[in-house]
Amino acid sequence: QVQLVESGGGSVQAGGSLRLSCAASRYTYGAYCMGWFRQTPGKEREGVATLDSDGTTNYADSVKGRFTISRDNAKDTLYLQMNGLKPEDTALYICAAGWYVSLSPDEYTYWGQGTQVTVSS
Repeated sequence: QVQLVESGGGSVQAGGSLRLSCAASRYTYGAYCMGWFRQTPGKEREGVATLDSDGTTNYADSVKGRFTISRDNAKDTLYLQMNGLKPEDTALYICAAGWYVSLSPDEYTYWGQGTQVTVSS
């Protein structure tokens, strides 16, 4: 069982930056594919960024060039650096671990509780 705990969310103005962290309860990132997702009320969970076990990254078109996913294996921590934030980025951001990399949430087995990001105009 893998437990994931996110942190780093908050309220920022448009154009600002935040760095989200996702800490795992045990060694995770060498074996699993990791992803960041976001969700707003009434909408489906949306894939934001993924990190394959070989280090390959992938991003949703809406965040390309603004967000960067990375990991620190020594700390068992996944990050999402978010720059140039927009009001439409407001959401609950959730990290996930799974055996197959995808922007679809269906491929992921373990989920955190999420951290809220609010961007004001």
